[in-house]
Amino acid sequence: MDSNEFRRYGHEIVEWIARYFENVEQYPVKSGVRPGEIKNALPELPPSGSESFDLFMKDFDEVIMPGITHWQSPNFFAYFPANSSPPSVLAEMLTAALGAQCMLWETSPAGTELEERMMEWLRSMMGIPPEFEGVIQDSASSSTLAALITAREKVTRYRSNREGLSDTGRMRIYVSGQTHSSVEKGAGIAGFGRDNLVRVEVRSDFSMDPEALERAIERDIASGYIPCCAIATLGTTGVTAIDPLRAMGEICRKHGIWLHVDAAIGGTALLLPEMRWMADGIEYADSLVFNPHKWMFTNFDCSVYFVRDAASLIRSFEILPEYLKTRTRGEVNDYRDWGIPLGRRFRALKLWAVIRSYGVEGLQSLIREHLRLAKMLAGLIEADRDFRLMAPVTLNTLCFRYCPAGMGDEDANTLNEKINHALNDTGKIYLTHTKVDGRYVLRMVTAQTGVTERHVRQAWDLIRETASALSSQNGAVDVD
Repeated sequence: MDSNEFRRYGHEIVEWIARYFENVEQYPVKSGVRPGEIKNALPELPPSGSESFDLFMKDFDEVIMPGITHWQSPNFFAYFPANSSPPSVLAEMLTAALGAQCMLWETSPAGTELEERMMEWLRSMMGIPPEFEGVIQDSASSSTLAALITAREKVTRYRSNREGLSDTGRMRIYVSGQTHSSVEKGAGIAGFGRDNLVRVEVRSDFSMDPEALERAIERDIASGYIPCCAIATLGTTGVTAIDPLRAMGEICRKHGIWLHVDAAIGGTALLLPEMRWMADGIEYADSLVFNPHKWMFTNFDCSVYFVRDAASLIRSFEILPEYLKTRTRGEVNDYRDWGIPLGRRFRALKLWAVIRSYGVEGLQSLIREHLRLAKMLAGLIEADRDFRLMAPVTLNTLCFRYCPAGMGDEDANTLNEKINHALNDTGKIYLTHTKVDGRYVLRMVTAQTGVTERHVRQAWDLIRETASALSSQNGAVDVD
């Protein structure tokens, strides 16, 4: 492809993207293809010669697009969002064009120094104490793994990286039953062993019970275990519960335990001063992760990891072969020492584009609107006698269930699962589910970049209609 062809196709792709953003809500939200359908539409062998980019785009539209679930649709209410935005996409195009590998300051000084400044901007925007330093990781899973490894190294006085994991069978990590699965995966990868995850009881609002945490720690100490790390979550994956950060922090400080804060979704809400009650006690935390690629309109991947003692993080991960030695070492940040991978993308560029394009006030306005929509929907659910909220609505996530009077839990479980699948099969909206106290519940997130009140109300009308129709088919009896 020569420069003239590149220019022509580049313009066509920008036009395609613009049309996609304009028309995304016209697509079925969830892909309806069957397993193997996309693969079977592709040739078994690659072409022996060059093919035109026109043919590539034709196959993209005809083969690939039917197999895409449209995360950018305003009718996408599933999981958590993976929000994008026009300025983020344009900056990502520049990142791809530059192809910079930002592992060291010297391999692209702008990559490192822009990342430093963006971390300072976000720290200020979120009200995080100035002693925290930040770095961009690929995901909250990687950030949490970095926290677990750093906690392990501090407890073993940095011996385990050198000598092996002889002590890890006795190290304990404290989580609740609502904590994200990445912690369990990280416990295995970091050598703690999944059996050393201590699941602490939760309170009625599904947040960790700090009294139960202290009892678990004291019980482990008496049994010869080594308390190492505790995870506080600001917005758990299932029901967006908010763990009591200050109470947990005081306990962790007392026992010398690393406190990691998983704010993957909730961190974005800290841009709002009125939501910073969630982070009361942040001064006790050792590390915190939040994902701009969830709710801050920055396309995947972009996860921000803040750490109080950056030296401990670097000491846990640095390794210096001859080919990575530079004259500037010690004068600059070499972010390849701040996490697991050596190679690093220039992710700070899209953050810069998003923050500058929206401004702090613009970002706050969008986030407030998403929170308002969640509260509005909560009011509609509470006003309907056949539906029930199953968890507090703290952020942008609602967990609710269709359960007409007189219907038992098992029948309601079966019916709600049918409702969920029926809704998604329409292609009009996409919801997921979770379980709350053993009950199957519908889970809806009002946080897409382009979601409006119209989309939420239309979704609610469809949910009610579908639930009523399926309930009638199943012969459910409505008892006043």
